[in-house]
Amino acid sequence: MKPLFFAAGLLALAAAGAVVWSGSTDEPQASGADEALKARFVGHYELVEFVRFGEDGEAVDTGYEGRIMYDGFGNMSAIGMPRDLPERPAEPGERRQAGFAYWATVSFDLDNDIVVHHVQGSPTRGSWVGEDNVRYFEWDGDLLKLSIKDDEGRVTGTLTWRKYGPEPPSYP
Repeated sequence: MKPLFFAAGLLALAAAGAVVWSGSTDEPQASGADEALKARFVGHYELVEFVRFGEDGEAVDTGYEGRIMYDGFGNMSAIGMPRDLPERPAEPGERRQAGFAYWATVSFDLDNDIVVHHVQGSPTRGSWVGEDNVRYFEWDGDLLKLSIKDDEGRVTGTLTWRKYGPEPPSYP
């Protein structure tokens, strides 16, 4: 019987220590508003528009379609391709490839409206693995706009995503 009391005592002590330790970190605690903003990202989205901006500021629609998903565990994945890719003529034996596909963990800089995709894998852009895809976000009603900036801070592209309802579309 004594070993049971000893084990229970150790378990209680460990639990108390965990509570004290977690309460004594130097990291700032996220506000409820910050957590609500992060939670707003969770879901499945379809690409409404992907616009690139040239040096002259001219907007060019890339004609892409795609999907992006954020889960409640700090992960995301995205895939996109030109709408006309299946119809593009190809040379015999040529592999038609265009677009993007990757998965990542996610972090936020909410003071600057930034979401960072820490790329873990990409079958289309191997150079992205281990890199951070920094996206500047804004909400416009139910639309999520993710912008890409160059080193000078100029917006070079904006992807506009529409969130599906509470659940992704069902399959027939």
